[in-house]
Amino acid sequence: MNVPTRRERRKQPIRRSVTSAIELYLGDMNGHDVTDLYRVVLSEVEPAILDVVMKHVEGNQTDAAEMLGVSRGTLRKKLKLYGF
Repeated sequence: MNVPTRRERRKQPIRRSVTSAIELYLGDMNGHDVTDLYRVVLSEVEPAILDVVMKHVEGNQTDAAEMLGVSRGTLRKKLKLYGF
């Protein structure tokens, strides 16, 4: 039996959730054309990540930037973009 590694197990819940959400979205489109899906997904996922991480680090932007793997400047720009 092929047992996923610990690292793979951690990724799978997020990947499964995103996959399910995109499949549901596409199904809800009922055959209508879908354009700019990448931007749509990012505009939904990015603020959710920022919100959860900022709460997790209790608003500490340095810790959040490190956790996200971005610079503090990039984090501040994203927070402003999404109205945090």
